[in-house]
Amino acid sequence: MPKTMKGPAIFLAQFAGDEAPFNTLPNIARWAAGHGYKGIQIPSWDGRLFDVKKAAESKEYCDEVNGICADAGVEITELSTHLQGQLVATHPAYDPAFDAFAPESVHNDPKARQEWAVEQVKYAAKASRNLGLDVTVSFSGALAFPYLYPWPQRPEGLIDEAFTELARRWKPIFDAYEDEGVDVAFELHPGEDLFDGATFEMFLDKVGGHKRCMINYDPSHFLLQKLDYLAFIDIYHERISAFHVKDAEFNPDGRQGVYSGYQGWVNRAGRFRSLGDGQVDFVGIFSKLAQYDYDSWAVLEWECALKHPEQGAAEGAPFIADHIIRVTEKAFDDFAGGETDRAKLRKMLGIS
Repeated sequence: MPKTMKGPAIFLAQFAGDEAPFNTLPNIARWAAGHGYKGIQIPSWDGRLFDVKKAAESKEYCDEVNGICADAGVEITELSTHLQGQLVATHPAYDPAFDAFAPESVHNDPKARQEWAVEQVKYAAKASRNLGLDVTVSFSGALAFPYLYPWPQRPEGLIDEAFTELARRWKPIFDAYEDEGVDVAFELHPGEDLFDGATFEMFLDKVGGHKRCMINYDPSHFLLQKLDYLAFIDIYHERISAFHVKDAEFNPDGRQGVYSGYQGWVNRAGRFRSLGDGQVDFVGIFSKLAQYDYDSWAVLEWECALKHPEQGAAEGAPFIADHIIRVTEKAFDDFAGGETDRAKLRKMLGIS
């Protein structure tokens, strides 16, 4: 039977806050449902909404969380461990900035911070199983990214060593996820060592093609790299188990191009936009994913340099709903068909 993706859904990370309705899970779930969303992707690090350690240890707590969502009219799509996944592997150049992603008790202690992050990511595997979820979304972290552009020339073997170490850190995590029957779907994102198809393949090879190493497909990051994001689906569709619906635009000029990250978001050549305001070909993307029987969630990740988040959220649900393709169970020309008759087939082919 053909498969149809689920949605619309929304990632809550960019909306959670200290003011109602964004400050508790019941409040924000009702807010999302009120905008027409059927699913919510929960940031597992945000204690205002969710306790990932408690969820890993208590099926009763997870049943309560699922009940809160059901009462609001939504369901959980995935847990996100983006911030914790980032801290599984962090180059020392970024230590001061990334301390903000972790509790104060592990600040200025990279080893303790990494151990905390690994524990958190593993909690998410057990929590996902207790919630009845099969996929999480995450970042890979980065050891090599400061050496992205080879000047001065990189020493031979530097990148291979970085990916060997990245794989060493993630392999036990993947094994823990295998025990729970849950995928880790990486958002391929500049700033991570996994930022495109080539780097994903390098890493996948290092972890022996682990079945739990998957992709959270987000075309916005590919458009800003000028990568063919439709061909990407053709190549990697078997590894895509999650989908962030996010728009972007790339407008190079005589002053700046791909490497315009020193500018503020509004002034960059490449910037994220609300759905429909950018350049991403979502008709092509939804068609490709339907072609390959993608049947998980379409999740809005709202990031825009210009538009207010409330407007972006309100516009996002109908945009996604309008693009989801209800996959047909019959061919459009079935009406002209007939019964299969082998003798007739052979006659049509001129075979005696």
